[in-house]
Amino acid sequence: MIKLSKCYLKIKDFMMLKPLLDYIPKLKDFYGIVFIALISLVAIFFAKFHVCACVELSPLIISMVFGMLIGNIFYKQIPPVFFHGITYSLKKILRIAIVLLGFRITYQQIYNVGIAGFFVDFAMMVSTFLLAVWAGSKIFKLDRDTSILIGSGSAICGASAVLATESVLKSEKYKAALAVATVTIFGTLGMFLYPILYNNGYLPSFDSNLFGVYTGATIHEVAQVVAAGFEVSSEAGETSTIVKLTRVMMLAPLLIVLSFFIAKKNKGQKIDIKSVPIPWFVFVFIAASGINSLHMIPYETIYMINEFDTFLLAMAMGALGVETNIKKIKNAGLKPIYLATLLFVWLVVGGYFITLLFAPFA
Repeated sequence: MIKLSKCYLKIKDFMMLKPLLDYIPKLKDFYGIVFIALISLVAIFFAKFHVCACVELSPLIISMVFGMLIGNIFYKQIPPVFFHGITYSLKKILRIAIVLLGFRITYQQIYNVGIAGFFVDFAMMVSTFLLAVWAGSKIFKLDRDTSILIGSGSAICGASAVLATESVLKSEKYKAALAVATVTIFGTLGMFLYPILYNNGYLPSFDSNLFGVYTGATIHEVAQVVAAGFEVSSEAGETSTIVKLTRVMMLAPLLIVLSFFIAKKNKGQKIDIKSVPIPWFVFVFIAASGINSLHMIPYETIYMINEFDTFLLAMAMGALGVETNIKKIKNAGLKPIYLATLLFVWLVVGGYFITLLFAPFA
């Protein structure tokens, strides 16, 4: 009896460790992982070129472009064994990268933003996402997944949010690539547009602090926010970065709510908690932010973690590119661009008035 109970405990312990063991790559995965790693390293190298650095072109986007070129031009030349590692990079490595994103944020930063920054972030995140889902399906007649992916990228943090959301939706890969393309275009446009609007007096009632809140709550990518904020002033740059990172933190509750929504759609009105595909890596992401908030890890180590995280995200984007069929993107037509344009207008105009609404609390 004792031997049986010990055996049961060993089996139970193994079952608890199984999710962790799934993240250990197998030998067949290594070929594709090395292949994708090389793509991401080349992308990071190119991102440091003066031309790319001037426009804040992220290595994530460059990696996806390289991946798409290789995947569409040389797809038949890629050895079949590579695709095990490509899939691993797109799924498992992506989730590790999302967890490490937590080391870019502290709870103290969120507190320092104050009630104004938090509520502008929250209002813009919810309104942009709901507008994307509604307009995508009702006005532009897009499928649910494409609308959600474009919405999450516009509402939270660009390409990273699209990839994280795709891991919950499990949609076709070309839809995620399409969403990344739209948020990249309009995020880059916002990066140049916002400082021009402010410096030419088109944002009345905004000081540097409010401009930072506005920028952090409405521009897509972190790098684009930093560029636009510091173009105006140091105060605007610091505020916009903190507000943006707070917005990144909202990725966690969005994915959890989205998981329940998908389960409800698939199972009907009754939701069994066991059937909900809860993205558990989101909770590890929150824990990583908590660890970072304790300031126990040296700055140099945090910097290395963030650089490694960028590399992992670039790998995930490269894998997404290889798996993306450009013909399917062409077949999607201009409707996704129309939706992304509508969301961009809302972020610029709606974000201005929502920031003014919460200005007294800043």
